[in-house]
Parts: sequence; C-alpha cells; structure tokens
Amino acid sequence: MYFLPILLIIIAPVMAWLVWNVKTGRYTNMDVSNRVQRKSLYIFIATCVVFYIAFNYVKNGYVDLVMLFILILLFALQISNFYIKSSMHTAFNIFVAALFFALNHTMGIVWLAIAILVGVTRIILKRHTPKEVLMGAGIAFTVSFLYLYCNIQFQH
Repeated sequence: MYFLPILLIIIAPVMAWLVWNVKTGRYTNMDVSNRVQRKSLYIFIATCVVFYIAFNYVKNGYVDLVMLFILILLFALQISNFYIKSSMHTAFNIFVAALFFALNHTMGIVWLAIAILVGVTRIILKRHTPKEVLMGAGIAFTVSFLYLYCNIQFQH
C-alpha cells in the first residue's frame, strides 16, 4: 500500500499535467526542455509532493524522508532554473542512486553508472549542455549526501 498513494497523488497527476500541457501547446515536449516552461512544472510537482507528504503524515504519523528530500531537490532545481536549465533527468537518477546506495552499496554504484549514462545521453540528444548536466549532477550530489547523512542519523 506504500506505492498506491504515490501513484495517485504524485505520478498520475504529474503525467496528466505533462500530457495536458503538451497537447494544449503550453509545453513543447514531454521533457519540458524549455527553461521558461519548466517553472510551472516545478511548482506542480512540488505541490503534489507536499500533498503526499501531508497525506502520509496524517495517515501514518511521520514525514516520509525520501519525499521530503525529493521536495528539497525540486526546490534546489527550481532555484537553479533561474540561472541555468539544470538536467532533471540526471539529478533524479543520481538521487535514485543514493536511495539504492542506502540499501545496497553495489546497486547504488550501478545506478550511479546509469545516471552518468543518462547525463551523457542528455548531451548527445542536445537536450542539455555539459554545464547543465553537471549543474543537475552537482545539485543532486549535494541533496543526496544530505539525504544519506540524515538517513544514517535517523536509523540510530
């Protein structure tokens, strides 16, 4: 039952938002590669995550640490978006690598390799410049480090 609320409160609404905005012409593509168009995407995703965190707190009595750090990552990416179009694909894959790393070091390293490949493909596809990919990676490494630190602290 952990996944169903995430699906209904975050994933489905974000997918519907993306499809609707692409179909109405507000977004040029599903990647939301345009930096100006990303502003509303960040706000919508953050709102969904906040609703999920509140729902989870009311239902289970605790703040979901992973979702809290996803929210922090989103805010950091949104702030950086004022200056540079940081790669969300790279950032989220690096954060997923940290989540795997917390469970199994080998899987974390494997996913980090996948995240690097994602970053390279974003450059090859000309969706991002190397600077944008590195900025997304830098933000994600910082947030991931903080997540891993807090995860360790809260386990003890």
